[in-house]
Amino acid sequence: MTDKASDFAAIDFETADYGRDSACSVAIIRVRGNKIVDKAHFLIRPPRSSFIFTYLHGITWRHVKKQPTFGELWPQIAAKMRGVKFIAAHNAGFDRSVLMKCCLSAQVMMPETRFECTVNLARQVWNIHPAKLPDVCAYLKIPLKHHDAVSDAEACARIVIAARQGR
Repeated sequence: MTDKASDFAAIDFETADYGRDSACSVAIIRVRGNKIVDKAHFLIRPPRSSFIFTYLHGITWRHVKKQPTFGELWPQIAAKMRGVKFIAAHNAGFDRSVLMKCCLSAQVMMPETRFECTVNLARQVWNIHPAKLPDVCAYLKIPLKHHDAVSDAEACARIVIAARQGR
């Protein structure tokens, strides 16, 4: 039997532009014990149709113009994170700020769950420098399709699991 108190979620946002409210994709990976038990991905219609970061993630306005807004998706997103001990993200300050700004814009309550940064974890546990996601994944032999929200979030989850297992 696994301990629900060890549940965590790994999250990754992709944004359309420099505004932290411009989330166009989010993935949430749920972990119980050291097993991935759920993967969720949502395309999000951001508040503006201008896309600056398509060259990174491949998402365009055409992909999201008929998708729900963050506020419309919030009940599903929040449900994926409910009851977790923490939320992991690579460069957690970025993902936390996107979540905070999107929640603020949608007028929904941001979860009070603490964030854990897998950049810091990689530096502390394995002394990896630089600790960009591709570098950490290469070191730990974790497959990665960088700037794909599902792949990035799953990689974060696997980094936390590797640290827990003392790899």
